[in-house]
Amino acid sequence: MSGKCEQCIIRQLNSLNELSKDELIRISACKTSQHVKRGDVLFDEGEYINGVFCIKDGVCKVTKMSNNGRDQIVKLIKKGDLIGERSLISEEASNLKATAINDMEVCFIPKEEIVKDLKKNHNFTMSMLKELASSLKEADNVIVDMAQKTVKQRLAETLLHLQQNYKTTEDGPLDIQLSREDIASIIGTATESAIRLLSTFKKEKLINLKGKDIYILDSKSLQRIAEGF
Repeated sequence: MSGKCEQCIIRQLNSLNELSKDELIRISACKTSQHVKRGDVLFDEGEYINGVFCIKDGVCKVTKMSNNGRDQIVKLIKKGDLIGERSLISEEASNLKATAINDMEVCFIPKEEIVKDLKKNHNFTMSMLKELASSLKEADNVIVDMAQKTVKQRLAETLLHLQQNYKTTEDGPLDIQLSREDIASIIGTATESAIRLLSTFKKEKLINLKGKDIYILDSKSLQRIAEGF
């Protein structure tokens, strides 16, 4: 897989859009591009990433291993997102694992090249800081939701989030196929509980399920459930 950063429309979806043409040409010369198959690991907990991945196509799940040995999904990373930014300002190994949910196309930019631009390009630095701040805000919301919302509320909220980020057509399914285990991991419950709740939502005609395909039928009712009504 090849491609020049300065000609790639994906960068318009993230902080790389703040780089100048010359900066992009330099990064393009040192990046590596790769195809990642479904189920493959981009990086693991305890691994030193030493760079940033730019997601050109596909989706990966970012997980954290809990004390009981279960993977908790903390975030889904989609086309246009960057992942690994923390490695730019921290010398620590990653405390998260990234696994491809479907086939992906990714570009990896070495840390030393990105750091050069962080030091010189003020707009790029501010954009990266805003992305990190947004991630922290999102993590804060997840912590509060886990502590204060019911599993039913969290499932409704998750389905609405998926609809917002992965809905492509009015009548079509979500453009992401998650296993029941993945959904359970996102909302922080046992797989059996997630399956029961999904079945309940289906019976109430809030959603429809066909294999791994999920169709959102009544987002207004899901919103009311998410808000505790």
